Amino acid sequence: MLSTNNRTQIVTDPLQMQAISSKWRAEGRRIAFVPTMGALHEGHLELLRKAKKIGDKLALSIYVNPKQFGPKEDFARYPRDLSGDLSKVSPIGVDAVFFPSDWQMYPKGHQTFVEVTDATKGLCGASRPAHFRGVTTIVLKLFNIVRPDVAVFGEKDYQQLVTIRTMVRDLNVPVEIIGVETVRENNGLAMSSRNAYLSPSERISAVSINKALMFAKQIASKNEGSSLKIIDSVERMLSGSGLKIDYVKICDPETLKDTPTTAPRSRLLIAAFAGKTRLIDNCELYVLVSTPSDKQSILTPI
Repeated sequence: MLSTNNRTQIVTDPLQMQAISSKWRAEGRRIAFVPTMGALHEGHLELLRKAKKIGDKLALSIYVNPKQFGPKEDFARYPRDLSGDLSKVSPIGVDAVFFPSDWQMYPKGHQTFVEVTDATKGLCGASRPAHFRGVTTIVLKLFNIVRPDVAVFGEKDYQQLVTIRTMVRDLNVPVEIIGVETVRENNGLAMSSRNAYLSPSERISAVSINKALMFAKQIASKNEGSSLKIIDSVERMLSGSGLKIDYVKICDPETLKDTPTTAPRSRLLIAAFAGKTRLIDNCELYVLVSTPSDKQSILTPI
């Protein structure tokens, strides 16, 4: 099925999406792609704006992927609002929205999955063991259907970003992966479709996640090199705000392995529950280092 919404083609059939992409490629167009699960917010729109600048044609997918949800997770109640999503992206100028059904993405007898091993062992992978296998499988399927030259992902889901980059590298997928800085609400809370679940009091508690990230940057900027010291301070701050901690980790930005001391471009990653809603966030840390002349100091990523 293929329909149009102003200038936007709304595509439900994978074969038709492939045909559209093939036409664009034959015309020499550079295809930029943003995969989403819908319930779009300003964070998604910023990804689309970035993609619009780096591509000649812009494709968006909206698909709530059942394979990345655990049996006790929120697949059934995950927010869905196609008409609202289409109205939000209309001003940006999306050329095609791919909106498939479950049976089209996982036809009867489907038995093939893609898995990145090491990058998914810890962090969110520890408490959501099947999550990233579902993510990598659907993203590779979407890449094969949309056939983009470049795909844009948010840095809020940092483990996901690293996992996708690893998959693309390991499987020689000809797609450039671009990460975009996390978009935040005015109070600092990272934008997420799951923020809609938060009660007013839970939202106040959730803001503490970003405050903890900023506090950790302050500690690191004083050249405090112990990851454990920073983690302990962050955990006490989160717990004191009424959040239930899933993890607080300082990791290598490429391998996601724990780093006992801060190192260049180290990443602080947090997952915590505000009520029943699981939220994630992260930041790159900075440390105060001396210049070769030792006459002045500069902040540099760690």
